[in-house]
Amino acid sequence: MTLTLRYMTLQDVPQVVNIDRMAFELPWSERSYAYEVTESTYSYMVVLEAETPAPAARGWRRWLPLNGRSTGRRIVGYGGLWHIMSEAHISTIAVHPDYRGRGWGEILLAAMVRRAVALRAGFVALEVRVSNTKAQNLYHKYDFETVGTKPRYYRNNDEDAYDMRLPLTAANRQRFSQRFLALQTYHTFADLYTTHEPPRTQQPGRMA
Repeated sequence: MTLTLRYMTLQDVPQVVNIDRMAFELPWSERSYAYEVTESTYSYMVVLEAETPAPAARGWRRWLPLNGRSTGRRIVGYGGLWHIMSEAHISTIAVHPDYRGRGWGEILLAAMVRRAVALRAGFVALEVRVSNTKAQNLYHKYDFETVGTKPRYYRNNDEDAYDMRLPLTAANRQRFSQRFLALQTYHTFADLYTTHEPPRTQQPGRMA
């Protein structure tokens, strides 16, 4: 299975919305994602795409060109990063339920942190439910610190959120660079996101 980090496009939005609805009780709308990828000047939306070869053809089909096989591509995770002045804010992150537990959420998180470094942000910020200890453990692994609590942040049940931040100090950037390299070596994913600019001007059409 081949993994690729790349910018989210308008064509990806239906798959992203499907994952979003499975992951969150308060999902974003299709229109919101369309705005993020085609109009917003501060958004850096990312997807993790998996490419899997089709099963080997059998019988007479194996004599067809390319053995009658094709590869399938699907979005298995996504994330959103906003860059405003010195702050890089992780607005959303999720992995398709069928592909959780493989460390792919970590790839998305690390990609957005690396993009924040490339954007010369001073720190990365995010909110996380106080009950979501699994996510908090991942953020702590990447040196995020809990700096405060936002009362009744989540509208569906008034749950508090932790305000977590990663200062992009020289020491943290160096430590993160080594961590990202190790992560890329382990998962062998292609990276078309962290050092590239978003192709907003190349989007084929916009949602009215």
